[in-house]
Amino acid sequence: MCPMFSLPRHLAAAAVIATCCLPSAVAHKKSFAPSGDERARAIQALNRLTFGPRPGDVDRVVAIGVDKWIDQQLHPESIDDHVLDARLVPFRTLQMSMAELAEDFPSNALIRQIADGKQAMPMDPEKRAIYESQLVRYRVKQEKKTGDTGQVDQQPPSGFDDKKAEVLNLVPDQRMQALLTMTPEDRSGLLAALKGDLRDQFLQGMSPEQRETIIAMNNPQQVVTEELVQARLLRATYSERQLQEVMTDFWMNHFNIFIGKAADRYELTSYERDVIRPRAMGKFEDLLVATAQSPAMLFYLDNWLSVGPDSDFANGVRRGSDPRQIRRVQQQRTPSKGPRAGLNENYGRELMELHTLGVGGGYSQKDVTEVAKVFTGWTLKQPREGGGFYFDERKHEPGTKIVLGHKIKDDGEKEGYEVLHLLARNPATAKFICTKVAMRFVSDSPPPQLVDRMAKAFLKKDGDIREVLETMLQSPEFWSPDAYRAKVKTPLEFVVSALRATGAEVTDARPLAYQLQNLGMPLYGDQPPTGYSMKASAWVSSSALLGRMNFGMRLAAGRIKGVVVAPLPMPATGEIPTPDQALALLENTLLAGDVSKQTNDTIAAQLNDPKISQRRLDDPARPPDVSVIEGLLLGSPEFQKR
Repeated sequence: MCPMFSLPRHLAAAAVIATCCLPSAVAHKKSFAPSGDERARAIQALNRLTFGPRPGDVDRVVAIGVDKWIDQQLHPESIDDHVLDARLVPFRTLQMSMAELAEDFPSNALIRQIADGKQAMPMDPEKRAIYESQLVRYRVKQEKKTGDTGQVDQQPPSGFDDKKAEVLNLVPDQRMQALLTMTPEDRSGLLAALKGDLRDQFLQGMSPEQRETIIAMNNPQQVVTEELVQARLLRATYSERQLQEVMTDFWMNHFNIFIGKAADRYELTSYERDVIRPRAMGKFEDLLVATAQSPAMLFYLDNWLSVGPDSDFANGVRRGSDPRQIRRVQQQRTPSKGPRAGLNENYGRELMELHTLGVGGGYSQKDVTEVAKVFTGWTLKQPREGGGFYFDERKHEPGTKIVLGHKIKDDGEKEGYEVLHLLARNPATAKFICTKVAMRFVSDSPPPQLVDRMAKAFLKKDGDIREVLETMLQSPEFWSPDAYRAKVKTPLEFVVSALRATGAEVTDARPLAYQLQNLGMPLYGDQPPTGYSMKASAWVSSSALLGRMNFGMRLAAGRIKGVVVAPLPMPATGEIPTPDQALALLENTLLAGDVSKQTNDTIAAQLNDPKISQRRLDDPARPPDVSVIEGLLLGSPEFQKR
């Protein structure tokens, strides 16, 4: 018997569904129709190759033909995605270079340099206002540290509320101009007072650039990270190139980068846009090389700091300079804070353990050290200012290296390409990558014979990811009853599939990002290089499923800011649906009608609850509260799986 807690009856029903059905969130019934059933194949394809079907998607895929639809998804360049593109237009940072991001949205380090007189202030009024606001904050913090009372004060002056109300009543352009003409201290005081609905009121009607500027005055890096997160959610929800988005998510997780590590706050935008997404279904070796040279990965795994023990740099030798200058060179290369320069094995280890061969891939600690030596000199120019990759010969370890029994001759930067090629073509890499792909699309424990066929295609087609996917999609294991609803959704998959299933209109994706944080999966927020788990065991627990149930109830009830779900399709008769009719309609809309008897009976038993039926003696035709039924179905075990 499941505990009912002290919840209202309809919430207790959801608790029953989420908690008592916990075993069925992992197990699944073999009810998938034969592979010749086009509608059943469409449901399976949509559940696995997209972030979840939208209302009407099943019928559209059946009309196109499942095989033709899959072929389109395998070639995303052929799919028109202008509707999504229009949604992303307001996010200017998505198109900016790392250098532009670092300049327009300054880091704390850059503000310190300006405060110390080492950097000049920008001349552009709006950009300058961002810097001035950060300088005020910086000086306040410094005064608190030193105990100096100083002259900087972020507290609003007398009569400030009247001034705030006056500014709020201005039209957007005048509002912005008034903000720019304030003193930096008054501006900081006003912005500190603008929170929640008041901030939304202040930003209303402003251009995307003006909104970015105002948010940046409070926290410049927040603009970059919020736009990146919002874009990721909007792409997953609205893109017609769904398989590309699924594979982008897969590779972003496989080649994980943590957004909380200093310069990576700026570098992740380019990493996803320029490194991962364009190569999500290309050649694995191309993707491997691109990640190895990406500023985000070089910074995240500290390879930009790696210096060969016997390199010219380590020995203080400058070409054309006096070797007696060793001490001065050593002082120049050793940072006062952070990791000291030296051989860093982080990237070499993760390259083999997580990116290519896997834990049992046949490499040794000696291989890790040798690979680390190979990649010395693969570094960055001024990473905190948006600098890119370059090879520094002076930091590279000279001499021959032995990697996995292969001799890597002394050849500078080319050694890295040789090792990446060696790893990309290794059978252990093929098996490791194909196992992970099969785990994402088929089951947590994919059939070995499926993985073997995929790995053979990987090796035969030079790591062509599209060919690997085609091999998987042509395999009986993908379409078998055992694969049907065998995968528990990650929090990201659950949230986005709920948005898609309900036909939600998202005008502000930030609250959805907070929901993901509550569900334990903040985007770009996994600190270890392992990335988030794809297995059910990482996400299935009573508290986790009740958290999902709560999200479903809030979403359906319209209690998530910035999101509105589509209304329930009305019966063909045009009459107000009864609770039973509403349940049947929603089961078809959200779950293609495939609901277990247990889930159906549990929800049906609650339909007479006045909170759902909304029955009143004086108004027998009052429509049922569809949002409660919808929320219960979103919390059901069937919806938790794909």
